[in-house]
Amino acid sequence: MAFDDAYHALTDHDDDARWAYGTGFTDPLAGVPGDLPDGVDRTELAAYCLMLGDDALILSHRLQQWVTRSPELEDELALANIGLDLLGQARLLLTRAGVAEGWGRDEDDLAMRRDPSGFRNVCLAERADADFAHLVARLFALSTWRLALLDRLTASRDPMLAAIAAKGVKEVTYHRDYAAQWVVRLGDGTPLSHDRMLAAVETLTPQLAELFRSHPTEIGLASVGVAVDPATLEAEFTQVWTHVLQTATLLPPTASLGGGAAPSLACDPAAEVSGVPAGIEQERARPWGRDGEHTPALAEILDEMQGVARSVPGGVW
Repeated sequence: MAFDDAYHALTDHDDDARWAYGTGFTDPLAGVPGDLPDGVDRTELAAYCLMLGDDALILSHRLQQWVTRSPELEDELALANIGLDLLGQARLLLTRAGVAEGWGRDEDDLAMRRDPSGFRNVCLAERADADFAHLVARLFALSTWRLALLDRLTASRDPMLAAIAAKGVKEVTYHRDYAAQWVVRLGDGTPLSHDRMLAAVETLTPQLAELFRSHPTEIGLASVGVAVDPATLEAEFTQVWTHVLQTATLLPPTASLGGGAAPSLACDPAAEVSGVPAGIEQERARPWGRDGEHTPALAEILDEMQGVARSVPGGVW
């Protein structure tokens, strides 16, 4: 072994024998054209890549926390692999964000050296899971939403975003299938597993509206063919979500999300003018991660995730 202490192992960038890290990552976007599409504001593109990258990074960390806590060894491996897939997506997107903004920041700067107010992930990604049923409900919701988003993003005018999305579609398809199978297995299982899965879905459902709120950055970039307006994902999400919950006996066969006509999950700005539907005020009161407003859970995640990077300045991994 080349080093006798952790600090020198972390801070030496030239020796592949680092015992703690040293995986020797190279530029993950090498070979993909990096020029910005015509008419695209680099600040807006960087902000959008941060949104999608932070979603993947924070959810990845939450999944990693379930390693050694899952009900079966194969699920620990599955969740670890899903977490690694998301971490890979985060690396690509954060790298793209750093290139687009042009301030010289790389993926490590963006992942490990930002405060909570600098993160742009949806708050659903940072939420702690009360138990395994909550985990699979949240993973199913986020992977269903992200798969619909990435599928559309493969047609982006930004070749890097299109390439990242194409890679992500294959991965997130598996993530959604894995989570959906567990939702059905628990929902259509024993009375106890059914009740716990139902409680998880009921807890999660009011928080889904956040996924379909459109940020000005998303709307602006969607208008020039670079990004996806999340409001356009709601119909596909609702169809998949409802079908799986019905299969899991968590919804009556003829019911939709609300037990009748499918309600809109998006927060309608028009409601400010006349007639505020029930639940809209609650939704507005929630912190919105796209604007850097987060729950206390994010600070807890970053304390853990960024601890080594902050205590060992200059370390690499």
